[in-house]
Amino acid sequence: MALYSAPSFEALEKLAGTRDADLIDRKLIDPARTRGRGAQTNRDGRFEKQTREAIDDGWGQVDELKGFETIEHIERAKTIITRNESPDIGFDRSINAYRGCEHGCSYCFARPTHSYLGHSAGLDFERDIYVKVNAPELLRQELANPRYKVRPIAMGTNTDPYQPAERKHKLTREILKVLLETRHPATICTKSALVARDLDILQPMAKLGLVSVAFSITSMDHILSRKMEPRGSTPEKRLEALRLLSEAGIPTTVMAAPMIPAINDMELERILDAAAAQGAKGAGIVLLRLPSEVRDVFREWLLRYFPDRVSHVLNLVRSTRGGKDNDPNFGTRFVGEGPYAVLLRQRFEKARERYGLNIKQPPLRTDLFDAPKAEDRQMSLF
Repeated sequence: MALYSAPSFEALEKLAGTRDADLIDRKLIDPARTRGRGAQTNRDGRFEKQTREAIDDGWGQVDELKGFETIEHIERAKTIITRNESPDIGFDRSINAYRGCEHGCSYCFARPTHSYLGHSAGLDFERDIYVKVNAPELLRQELANPRYKVRPIAMGTNTDPYQPAERKHKLTREILKVLLETRHPATICTKSALVARDLDILQPMAKLGLVSVAFSITSMDHILSRKMEPRGSTPEKRLEALRLLSEAGIPTTVMAAPMIPAINDMELERILDAAAAQGAKGAGIVLLRLPSEVRDVFREWLLRYFPDRVSHVLNLVRSTRGGKDNDPNFGTRFVGEGPYAVLLRQRFEKARERYGLNIKQPPLRTDLFDAPKAEDRQMSLF
């Protein structure tokens, strides 16, 4: 495995600071191999009994090493609606038609879930994509259950429903067809302009009060955006999609998420201003979280792209998390604590009011639900 040696790691360690120097992996993968990816290493998952590490033994490197191409795994899931009881999340059920996400955001909180599949939370999370091909069929079955109680289903809570694999498999589109047919409410969160493809489904759902769409926009700088979300849509494309949906009467929200201290936090007002100009009616904010393996994946990303800010960024993050890298507690994990977090929240509240993004939208309707007929597997005697 080729080593990344410019600038020298001795210099990077000094820039990173002593507290973070021990977490710097000297074997970051050659950037030529990770083009279009966010993670810079591919460490074995935390549940694996054995780990492997490539070293340079002085005999030269293998020039034939290929890049990390996307591998799709076809999966037939057993259930499709996932439920949670988290008190600080505005939904109690969600759907994820894909596992893993090719957008490649180094800060993605969902990365640790790939370890349960025997994969790395690093590059494997971005290239080993599991496709739940029976998702629409399962959804229809679960909605047909007589005991099912209607509440809005959230899409895009773990991995993006409009990531590149969706262009081929169209699972999100088929799921939306089932939701429209059954008059079931849903919320969507995405970084992709591909959502505009499904206007023919989203518009009639919106007329019935059944859907809202949130766009995650982290930067208006396309160069920074490409580093943060290598395979996500450009900021311009996301804003264009937001405009198209807004003009079609679909309630839209902008999510400035995550805000990363000293990386994109200075763009908060600019993001909200641009989204409001394109028709967004609401706004949200989430402070950077670094749970489990995400901590190291993000630090390695910082080391590659912002080696002079590693210590500064991480110290600011810790100042919002009680001196730790992550705060998993309900109520504070999304907003943080301390002077920096308070100031960021105040900036957000003032900008949201200034740009008219504090309009409270009516709740999605649940009274129109028309359950699909359950498949009768019992054969008739006559």
